[in-house]
Amino acid sequence: MRRLALVLAMALAPAWSLAAHFEGVVTHVTDGDTLTVRPLSGAAPQRIRIQGIDAPEICQSFGVQSRDALASQVMGKRVEVVTKARDDYDRTVARLRLGHQDVGAWMVDHGYAWSYRFHRSAGPYRQQEAQARRERRGLWRSARPLPPREFRERHGSCH
Repeated sequence: MRRLALVLAMALAPAWSLAAHFEGVVTHVTDGDTLTVRPLSGAAPQRIRIQGIDAPEICQSFGVQSRDALASQVMGKRVEVVTKARDDYDRTVARLRLGHQDVGAWMVDHGYAWSYRFHRSAGPYRQQEAQARRERRGLWRSARPLPPREFRERHGSCH
């Protein structure tokens, strides 16, 4: 049993090493789920993909509103970043906090993003998304907002 625990710990060690925590200032907002943060430590700025949400593409309907909402919340402000991984675009995937507020939850709750779905999971912000849908907030004012994943499949990325 002890040997199994040791093997599991060694296998998971790389995942633990990805988790990091830092504070920084938001210097740029690309779209509703991607931004740049300059660490207070003086390290190089990092492109951050907010974990747990999927915002409309910038060229998609409601994309500009989503970006502008995120910018209005965090631009120039000090945030806490808890990194989780790197994505295929070499962005840091992270949870973002502004004071006590989870930025991803705020985006979904106000109808500026979807809770990110993976396989059969409705995502970490499914309750916020359900509430935003019921109250027709943000992108849910539209009869049938097109999820970004489907938009990319039909039209490709905006870039």
